[in-house]
Amino acid sequence: MRVKCILCEKIEKIDDQLPVAKRLRNRPIHTYMCTECSERIAEKTQARIATGKFRIYRSGKEQEIL
Repeated sequence: MRVKCILCEKIEKIDDQLPVAKRLRNRPIHTYMCTECSERIAEKTQARIATGKFRIYRSGKEQEIL
């Protein structure tokens, strides 16, 4: 299956039997992100968490990651 990263628009080929491919076929609202973009976002998020000023707002409640 050919997929396109939503951030860098790089086209990749993934196996049709992978759970990600099945999710993309069955639920078109799901999007694909390549591993490089996923890792980059994870690193930047960890750096933001390390500053101590990072907060997650979910369901109207403020949760702070320590």
